[in-house]
Amino acid sequence: MQTLENFYKLKNAEDYFDFFSVAYDKHIVEVKRFHMMKEYGSLVKKGFANFTGDEKYLMDFFKFALIKVYGDYKNGHAPSAAEVWGMIEDGKVKGCLACATSQGGNCAC
Repeated sequence: MQTLENFYKLKNAEDYFDFFSVAYDKHIVEVKRFHMMKEYGSLVKKGFANFTGDEKYLMDFFKFALIKVYGDYKNGHAPSAAEVWGMIEDGKVKGCLACATSQGGNCAC
């Protein structure tokens, strides 16, 4: 179950991908683990800074942030926290959670 309590128990990069049921290439995570988790950690802090008490919204943001960071590192680009946070507005993701594009309904999925 995706709860904040269970989120706090996660230990390594693979745990985060498994927790959010996000498919990943093990080689990419092994090679880019430190940088991905560092970027993801800054996004998690940003999520907590904007936490309004809606745990589901926060969990959705954490999942989206993980997908975004992974996708960007997989494609050779490292995102800023502002880029990812800007894709979520009024409790709704403005992009695709499957591929983490900001194109909404016009993604390649």
